[in-house]
Amino acid sequence: MRNKNYYAVLMAGGVGSRFWPISTSENPKQFHDMLGAGSTLIQKTFQRLNKFVPTENILILTNERYNDLVLEQLPMVKQNQVVLEPAMRNTAPCILYASLKIQKMNPNAVMIVAPSDHWIEDEEAFAANVKACFDKCEKEEVLCTLGIKPTFPNTGFGYIEYGKGDVEQVKKVSQFREKPGYEVAKDFLKQGNFLWNAGIFMWSANTIVNAFKKYQPAQYELFEAGISAYNTDNEKVFIKENYPKAENISIDYAILENSKAIFVMPATFDWNDLGTWGSLYDKLDKDENNNAVVNSNVLCEDAQGNMIRSAKDKVVVVDGLNDYIIVDKEEVLLIYPKTKEQDIKKVLSKVKDKFGDHYA
Repeated sequence: MRNKNYYAVLMAGGVGSRFWPISTSENPKQFHDMLGAGSTLIQKTFQRLNKFVPTENILILTNERYNDLVLEQLPMVKQNQVVLEPAMRNTAPCILYASLKIQKMNPNAVMIVAPSDHWIEDEEAFAANVKACFDKCEKEEVLCTLGIKPTFPNTGFGYIEYGKGDVEQVKKVSQFREKPGYEVAKDFLKQGNFLWNAGIFMWSANTIVNAFKKYQPAQYELFEAGISAYNTDNEKVFIKENYPKAENISIDYAILENSKAIFVMPATFDWNDLGTWGSLYDKLDKDENNNAVVNSNVLCEDAQGNMIRSAKDKVVVVDGLNDYIIVDKEEVLLIYPKTKEQDIKKVLSKVKDKFGDHYA
């Protein structure tokens, strides 16, 4: 059942450079069917939220250059639901901007802010978790987030700590912790009261706007000055002129690390941030030799643990390679060790320097 006071903000402005060469600055990963499932990541995310958020209440936050991609992939969305950033300014300014727009539309709104490129399988559990947070946000002036129960000592995520004795369903956050080293991550798992920070947030529009007013007064004043223009024909002119003046700061630093009213719901659904080829490999079905294949028709000899993707129905022959990322895309072929997947960003930078931005 869709609730008219429920709103969603889909974050769809990232480039996803660790998924190069499929993800490029012109066509990032959220607009690709990364798992060969028949829907792109942004389409899957929209469908997931649309089960309980009305279609017209879902805003897509993205960079100006992706406007056409959004409208093409989400034909049910109207242009006024696509909130365009004229400059890259991290997550705080765009969340404040979208929140002021939503508050003006509906002062009783509660909203979820979610990345458009995560993979969530149990969508009913996801909806139940979000609604539990919404209920709390409607009754109290709190900021909620979803935390993922860690399955291994991951050093690539920030962590959320809550009180050990907290038996509530939605728990008070003690503190946010930066991405830890391996030994510290192991200790977090052992303690049992630490969750991965998934970057999925829920709050009422009034609460988040008040938090900006309190903790980021300069940002608040900059964007609040445009209230009369929001959701009108004058909005674009105001944003074009004022958005680039916003401080480049994340919502974590701007608000979450300052507020004393942060709560976390330990998620009851499977989650993957699909941040690297390795995380995609983890989600895909494997053949008898643990090779994960998307789109390709593959003949493997003495090849194990590879992540293989090509144009649809292309025949790919692999012999004697173990634990490699093999991605074939029009003008680029990537053959790269899975163990070095975090270096793909650096490789992309070298390709740009040597061959030009055309390949990036």
